Amino acid sequence: MGETVGKLIGLNDEVISPTASLAMEAHNSHSKPFLVKKIKIRHDHLSVVVLAFRGSMLPNDWFGQPPFRETKIDTNKFRSLTSLNDRGDAVINGSFFRRFNTVLEQSSLVKEVKKAVAKKKQVVFSGYSSAGPIAILATLYFLENLEPNQILPPRCLTFGSPLFGDQIFGHALRREGWSDYFTHFVMKYDIIPRIMLSPSSTEHEQILNYFKSKFDRKTINPAPPIGFYLTVTGNASSVASYEACHLMGCRNPSLDIIKSFIELSPYRPSGTYIFCTGNGNLVVVKNPNAVLQILIHCAELGESNAAEVEKRSMDEHLAYLSELKECLGMQDVVSLDGGPAAATLNDLGLSPQAMLCLQSAEEFENGRSRNQYQIRKNKDKIEVELGKMRKYKENSEIRRVGYYDSFKLQHEDDDFHANVSRLQLAGIWDEIEETLKEFEVPDDFERKKEFIEIGTEYRRLVEPLDIANFYRHSKDKETGAYRIISEARPDRYLFIQRWLEHHEKKPFGSRSESLFWADVEQLGIDIKKKGYLQEIEDRIHQLERNLIAWIDVDKSLDKDVLLENSTFVKWWRALPPQHKPESDRIEKLICDNEKAAGL
Repeated sequence: MGETVGKLIGLNDEVISPTASLAMEAHNSHSKPFLVKKIKIRHDHLSVVVLAFRGSMLPNDWFGQPPFRETKIDTNKFRSLTSLNDRGDAVINGSFFRRFNTVLEQSSLVKEVKKAVAKKKQVVFSGYSSAGPIAILATLYFLENLEPNQILPPRCLTFGSPLFGDQIFGHALRREGWSDYFTHFVMKYDIIPRIMLSPSSTEHEQILNYFKSKFDRKTINPAPPIGFYLTVTGNASSVASYEACHLMGCRNPSLDIIKSFIELSPYRPSGTYIFCTGNGNLVVVKNPNAVLQILIHCAELGESNAAEVEKRSMDEHLAYLSELKECLGMQDVVSLDGGPAAATLNDLGLSPQAMLCLQSAEEFENGRSRNQYQIRKNKDKIEVELGKMRKYKENSEIRRVGYYDSFKLQHEDDDFHANVSRLQLAGIWDEIEETLKEFEVPDDFERKKEFIEIGTEYRRLVEPLDIANFYRHSKDKETGAYRIISEARPDRYLFIQRWLEHHEKKPFGSRSESLFWADVEQLGIDIKKKGYLQEIEDRIHQLERNLIAWIDVDKSLDKDVLLENSTFVKWWRALPPQHKPESDRIEKLICDNEKAAGL
């Protein structure tokens, strides 16, 4: 208690009510895709520009095929909305995405935002009901494309917005540090924030037609649909139960079997949720797993009459302005971060089962923090083994044999010890990889500089030894070539590579210097099999360009590859001159390296 809504979400309280009013007005705007309003904050020098989007209650603007109208995000527009491990790109509702693209491409949205940013104004995107996802996508688009002089990142406020992004969508927002820029107000029983947890049906169309009649005064009001509430909440409960089992550590294979029979919605909450309890109180929740459980459990019938709750679920969607006016006047605000408050949970009407689910959500987050702490403790072990690897590399260079070739030959005791370190490091990083796959570390783990740096050193120093071991045992005959994405390459290296590329905002594959030796080995094998085909020549030329860039420009590849007796130099010098377009530059690098070594 004590803090205002504005302080908890990092936005002045004077912005919320006018933004809600504009969002309601814009939702029914027939002539404009969005409305703009300027707000001057009293006792503050900050000016705010609110852009609120038009909504739609047409079924085609919500639903379609497959049952949840899900589609992969366009990563050309939204580069960050992807997983950096093997979970793929974010999935969102295709109907909302189509509407956003129409606004972006056929309106003055970009012009309006650039004008506000140029004047150092805080930009707030807003949407009510189906306009909520449009506001969210607009906010993300401009977060991905921040202006060079932009001091204040855009913010987003939605009211009664449906869910429309999957777990990867929310994970990416939290990883990028953007989650706090999104705030969603939800009434206790409002059906619309829950509707996308149930597959599309005729009942969904009836719900939308009912609301359309309320928004469009020219339409004859149809009777409210009957029986829809149990259908929607029933499907939503299946989602909640499935997720709760995972939160509680249940790894029963039958869960995945159940999922194959029941169509579970892919959509999950993201951002900060503020629940209006109906008695003037506001409950602020940031934990996405807790939000999902509250969304579903606080809307349960309990001992209430089904018909009354159905009616209330429709009425509440139309009552945001009056409810917010009362709540913001009272400022009786509680944040559930740090643990549930008993009085607040009573206001939400949560059952003992729901309380258990909330405790599991909290404990899951605590477990993620503990896992990150353990990884930090393991950094010392990683540093020790990397130190041994550095020493091994130095000793190999003293003998004028690159550590790659030395490891491949396995003639020295040092080679054996290096292999022990390689295997120990693989075990540590494979454990880290597993926690990432299961989302068992905080979402921002992959963008923390300390882990990117130590991971990159590990990849550049140790992956060449994995490659040496791979080709020493001719494993390419079993699994195929060792490539950036292949059965042969351990996932741990791919993940770590993607961390760096994402951090540097570079395209996938641009930081593949640790694969240099695999390219050399595979080219040698393919030339023997196929000769100098055009495809082979293109790969040789690309390898030469990469070598020059990695050694001469960004220093990401060490010069031990240029030693006179290295596998690369022997192979490259044996190539016919016509197949070495960068011959002069690379020969100079080799000679300069020998001179620097005093030879």
